[in-house]
Parts: sequence; C-alpha cells; structure tokens
Amino acid sequence: MTNNQNQPREFDAVLGGEAPPPVQGVVLGGIEGVKRRLSSSNIEAGIAAVSEALNYGDAGLYLLIEALKNKSRKVQRSALKVLKDIEYPQIELALKNYKFWRSFEKLYSIPCGYSTTFANRKVIEFDPTTKISETVDIAYALRIIPKEDYWKPSMNSVDKLQIFLQSPLANQIEALVFGFWYTSSLEDYTFLPVMNALLNANEKLGNIKALFIGDVNNSEWHHLPLLYSNFSYILLAYPQLEVLKIRCNSSSRYYKNSTGIQFSPVRHETLKAIIIEGEISYDVIDEICQLELPALEYLELWFGTDGRYSYVLESIRNFSHIFPNLKYLGLRNCVFSDDMAFAIVDSPILENLLELDISVGNLGCKGAECLLNCPSIRQLDTLDITDNYLTDEIIKEFNQFEIEVISERQKTPDRYYSACE
Repeated sequence: MTNNQNQPREFDAVLGGEAPPPVQGVVLGGIEGVKRRLSSSNIEAGIAAVSEALNYGDAGLYLLIEALKNKSRKVQRSALKVLKDIEYPQIELALKNYKFWRSFEKLYSIPCGYSTTFANRKVIEFDPTTKISETVDIAYALRIIPKEDYWKPSMNSVDKLQIFLQSPLANQIEALVFGFWYTSSLEDYTFLPVMNALLNANEKLGNIKALFIGDVNNSEWHHLPLLYSNFSYILLAYPQLEVLKIRCNSSSRYYKNSTGIQFSPVRHETLKAIIIEGEISYDVIDEICQLELPALEYLELWFGTDGRYSYVLESIRNFSHIFPNLKYLGLRNCVFSDDMAFAIVDSPILENLLELDISVGNLGCKGAECLLNCPSIRQLDTLDITDNYLTDEIIKEFNQFEIEVISERQKTPDRYYSACE
C-alpha cells in the first residue's frame, strides 16, 4: 500500500484551465485519480485504473468492487479478473452477487435423476421421522422417493409438508424442492395440492427464498404429466421469493382439464430468477412478459415444438424493456435457433447481459454468422452455444472472442437435433 496516494500519475485527472498544473489546475492523483478514471467514459483509462487500484489497500478494493457495476463491460471484466484471485470476505460476497447463478445446476438434456443442488444449496431429502437440524445452505426436498410405491405411496408430498411445518426451525428454511404429487387416479396427476398447501403455509415458511416444483427423474419426465396451476398466487404468497424453478414436459398436453403453467399480471419486488425447464408454449412466455419483476436478473426458458415462434421472437425483442436488469438470458431447447439469433441481435438486450445461453438447439451457420458479426456479443462474459449444429471452423471463430465460449457437443447436420429428442 503506497504512502503517496495524492501523487499524480499517468491518466490522473486534471481539474482547471488549459495551462499545465499546478499553475491553473489541481491534480487529482492517488485514489481520487483512480476513482475519477473508473467513472469516466475513457475505457482504456478505466482499465488502467483497475490495475492501479490494488495499490491503495481497502479503498482500492472497494473501487474494484464498484467497478463490477461499471458501464463498460471491458472495465467490468478487468475488475473481475483481478478480484477472482483475492481472498477477502467482501470480495467473495461481491462476486457472488455479480453472478449469483454461477453454481446453479444446469441441464443439457432431460434429467437422469433427482436434483442434488438447487439455488446454490445442497438438496437433502426430508425424513418425516427425524427432526430438522440444518438450515444453512440447505434445500429440503419433499418427494416420493424411488423405494416407495408410486401409485400408493406411504406418504405424499403434502403430508410430508404438514410434518415439516411442525418443526420450530421451519421458518428458518430458505429453499424447498417438490417432486411428484401421487394419487391413484391418473386424472389427479397435478401439483395443485402441493401449490395449495404452500399457499396455506406461507406464514410458517416466512423465510423461503427459493422454490423448485417439479423435480422429477428420467422415467417420470417421459411417462407422467407435469400439471400445474397459476404461479402468480405463489408469488403473492411469498413476497420474499428470489428463485422460482419449474420443470414441465410435453405429456401434460395430452390430458384433459390441464391448465398447465399460468401467470397472471402481478408485481413482485424480489424475484431474481425464473427457470422453466421442459417445453413451454408461447402463452406462458407472453404471461411472463406481463409480470412486473424489477429485480429479475436471470431468465432461463426451455422451448419445444410450439409453432408460433414468431410471437416468441417478438417477446425476445422486447425483453430489454420488460426486464431491464436482466444479466443472464437462457433461450434453450429451441427449434428455431437461427431466427432467435437474429432477434437477439436486433434487440438491445445484449447491452446489459453478462451471459447468453442458446444451448441445446439447432443453431446453424446462418445464426452463427449473425452472432459473429454482432459487436455486442463480444461484450458478454459468457456465451453458451453447447449442443447445436456448428462446425469446428465456426467454433474457432467464436473462440477468438475475448470472452468465455462454451461450445461442447456439436451435432452433425444429418442428426435429428436433441431439442426434439
């Protein structure tokens, strides 16, 4: 840590007239010079200030943390590179907030088994015969476990929830995971009982920040319908909710009286992440766009074979206006990836994004060229184009970007793309 914090250096700001300092000007050297350069529109000066900030101890570290919010993505990335190698509690918290989703479990295909982590927490199966002892960084799962009889389980999820609520520590739990709701009637394969139970338990679960409804394994995903109701009631009942994850499938469309996933126009102040895995229709996307979610930073949507994709493209173009604080956008499992790439480039959404994920789709040469020719793509931290139809030559072009590019599992054109498998 230097003792000459006010000595002028290269790029130091000079206040006053045209004459050289100190005749008519005041030199802002040291920490003030670093601060001024970080807030200026001169990107190169900002990057240089990032490197110099470490010379000023805690004050410099604070400026580096603030630089993660800089208007320039290059300055942000420079600060990120420096901070990642420093062990300091405030820095760890800042990096966690910068990309709070960095440890989210991410699927590239249908689930093989039940989730082991959720919302950066370890998933533990709730045992109704034992007491809750852990509450920190834990997500309790209330599922019908494989050893039980699927058709006549000894205890369904709602019964487990009622026992769970009897614990004096229930109001300290921050995350819950729900699997299937089982009855003997096929028409009753719906999560409505679980959702109703959650609505009735909102006062006892006053600290819930993350909910995952629909955590199913491979067999359940393929053969049983995931039927839901209106999730806006959940949002209203849990105003402190930060992460909402839903898993759906195509089976539900073949059953009568299925309302499926729905949202009504409501405002929620704290919701930071929406994740919907499976096959959602345009109607759901349209309803999500009608929500008021000022805190939303993470939006991950899995598409399917809904033919009305022109409506989806229009929604994508409007995302930047609807969700201005979005940092991660995942548009996955898509059968119109090339058209989606053009819609993304036409939208100002890229100006604020840290990460764009268009994996598990049918992105080809046309869409790739569109992204390669877009300067804003180079401002991302991460671009995920895993599991598409891109050649080695195109991947090499993407890898020339000074950003993280994830590009594994590219398919050959003669294969039926995995988005429809």
